[in-house]
Amino acid sequence: MILSIPDILSPEELALGRKILEQASWIDGGVTAGHQSSLVKNNLQVPQESETSRKVGEMILRGLARAPLFMSAALPKEIFPPLFNRYAAGQSFGSHVDNAVRHLPGGRGAIRTDLSCTFFFAGPEEYEGGELCIRDTYGVQKVKLQAGQMILYPSSSLHWVNPVTRGARVCSFFWLQSLIRQDERRSLLFDLDVAIQRLAGDNPKHASVLELTNSYHNLLRMWAEL
Repeated sequence: MILSIPDILSPEELALGRKILEQASWIDGGVTAGHQSSLVKNNLQVPQESETSRKVGEMILRGLARAPLFMSAALPKEIFPPLFNRYAAGQSFGSHVDNAVRHLPGGRGAIRTDLSCTFFFAGPEEYEGGELCIRDTYGVQKVKLQAGQMILYPSSSLHWVNPVTRGARVCSFFWLQSLIRQDERRSLLFDLDVAIQRLAGDNPKHASVLELTNSYHNLLRMWAEL
């Protein structure tokens, strides 16, 4: 499942995040790349341990917690602290797959990367090229969202960032471990949840709302890994 999620941050939060990132110190993006990724990665990143990463990352995490579409689709168990990258003219990230396991900072253990997230701080009018390309069963999906929007997709997907030819592409990227390991099961639960919410909105007293909600939670109980 590849899903665009709008309005993670308010306009005021987005403006503040952009301002903080504009003043940040950027380093070679290879610091977070695995061996295979380091061969094709050419971008800049904010140091993971910096105050900038902490401050803007916490802002994003608070936004995710109040985003019902994200919570329904991702069913997050643990979210890796957001990181930040910048692609200027001539920079790109070739085809790669994200590491299956990421160690949390501060020795807090590790997560299995079920889903990858890219949050856009720069709008498509601010740069040319720089599309996030994700290969799925239907071909290659090209993603270039408005500032303030986020794309959620399976970490198992091969993906890449096309070369930027003008301007700068600034994003946050991170991973999460879901309560539901399999993407197919996660997608079924998401579709069921969306249908329940639609039915409840149209006819909240319909008997099927309770019946479908019961089925949703029983499936979640059956599949969830705690």
